[in-house]
Amino acid sequence: MSPAGPSMHGGYRHSAAYDVVFFIALLSTAIALGGALAHLFELPNKIYLRREEYFVVQQAYRGWDRLAYVLLVELVSMIAVVIMSRRERFVFWPAVFAVLFLLAAQAVFWTYTFPANVATRNWTMIPDDWVVLRMRWEYSHAVGAAFQLLAMSSLIIAVLARARTAVPRHTTR
Repeated sequence: MSPAGPSMHGGYRHSAAYDVVFFIALLSTAIALGGALAHLFELPNKIYLRREEYFVVQQAYRGWDRLAYVLLVELVSMIAVVIMSRRERFVFWPAVFAVLFLLAAQAVFWTYTFPANVATRNWTMIPDDWVVLRMRWEYSHAVGAAFQLLAMSSLIIAVLARARTAVPRHTTR
């Protein structure tokens, strides 16, 4: 029996590399989810601020573009989990859905959020249509947060399925 292959009990023994990749996927997704939920939870308090107040508050997000590195780690580690779990369908499919939810969050960001950032020069310039841009920015972040939450939920489901199919390394009879 291979250390990472099926056992006579129908489960799988998982390698340390698989453990590390799963841990990185979970941790990076949790970090990304934290930022996404911050945007979601602040929405009710910001959505109707006056123009001057809103543009001042938006400056709190300077430097958040560095979260792109976390998103890259999240995507790569999720894809690695998908590849490493290809023979365990109860782990594989939730991991695939996690990747799809992350990609959906990114599609929303690049379609709605990023253009608002560009149009306002990262909220340092006030265009005439700033109210429309604010709505797009705020609600696109809310949708992105929902997709990130679904990605994290899918990964958790994958971990739970993985735990159910794992075979203890040392068994006593």
